[in-house]
Amino acid sequence: MNDGISKKNIIRAENIVKNYISGTETLHILKGINLEIEEGSCAAISGQSGSGKSTLLNILGGLDRADEGKVFIGNYEITSLSEKELAIYRSKQVGFIFQFHYLLKDFTALENIMIPAYIAGIKKKDALERARSLLADVNLEDRSGHFPSQLSGGERQRVAVARSMINDPALILADEPTGNLDPQNSDIVTELLYSSAQKRGKTLVVVTHDRKVADKASVRLHLENGQLGEMQF
Repeated sequence: MNDGISKKNIIRAENIVKNYISGTETLHILKGINLEIEEGSCAAISGQSGSGKSTLLNILGGLDRADEGKVFIGNYEITSLSEKELAIYRSKQVGFIFQFHYLLKDFTALENIMIPAYIAGIKKKDALERARSLLADVNLEDRSGHFPSQLSGGERQRVAVARSMINDPALILADEPTGNLDPQNSDIVTELLYSSAQKRGKTLVVVTHDRKVADKASVRLHLENGQLGEMQF
């Protein structure tokens, strides 16, 4: 597997089809999705609940497989990777942010950010430097020694934003990152997510119901009836 990410389109999805079986019924979730996203851009995908937004994001991130079609990340095709190669891809090339922060309760904010780096084999000194820099990006330097239970909901999600970037991935995938937050914290996390991605040259793809989150993206897409199109204003 080639770890290199080429310029131009970092994401290219061709004719992505995904179906689910529910009893005797086949649910056609994605019906031939085609998608191109340029390196360094910020894209938002909106749509009704159950429209397949998270499914599409999971396929791009290698957490799920399409039934048909191909996904190219940079200059290689992830849809043909083995499970072992997909694990390497997820560790090195993608940072994930979910609606729930998934921080480990027995580790501090700084340690939670560092854990993916340990798993990837990064030296402790380098991981520590990266984690501290990322905490500064999300304005939480003074909370580095706090455990998740000592952080507010917005602060936990800011730690999750920082954690997603610890392994210097090319691509950040965020699934409803503000879905559990009040409006004030939602605005703070949204601003820090976009600014951190842009500062560090990441390509960001956000799935969101929140129009304010989507409006900050340079590319705005809408998923409906299994098809992807431009968001209507």
